[in-house]
Amino acid sequence: MTDEMIKLSQEQQVYLRFFNEVGIINQLSSTRAERELPHGLTMSQYSVLNHFVRGLPPKSPLELANAFQVTKGAMTNTVKQLEKKGFVDVRPHEKDGRSKIVSISQAGISAHQDAVQGLAKAFADFLAAFEPDELGALLPGLEKVRIWLDENR
Repeated sequence: MTDEMIKLSQEQQVYLRFFNEVGIINQLSSTRAERELPHGLTMSQYSVLNHFVRGLPPKSPLELANAFQVTKGAMTNTVKQLEKKGFVDVRPHEKDGRSKIVSISQAGISAHQDAVQGLAKAFADFLAAFEPDELGALLPGLEKVRIWLDENR
């Protein structure tokens, strides 16, 4: 590589540093969380349960894959693992017999509640290290970034 190829403006460096920090935070927090998630849940499985407990309607695996920005195959695998555990119900689509519809089961709701307790344990020392106001001050900017990225997929 030549020096011209890797020269970045200060503005570009800020953007790259921002996404680098977000990526590292995601990796570190996911690893920490998975150590305490019950029922052998992974973060991707927990995320699907969390999606549904927010009151969102049942979805096809393809709709879930699109919502989570993963391949249909990856989501199908996640759904199958959750179904084996009894945490989601998978049934044929009423209008399109070729596809399936996924919804959270009562056991999945309970598993989600257990997972929230596990996450509280995983991050108890983190919560002690930061004041709520300190983290709260970061939220508006992070939400703005998330909304922009979501709207510009």
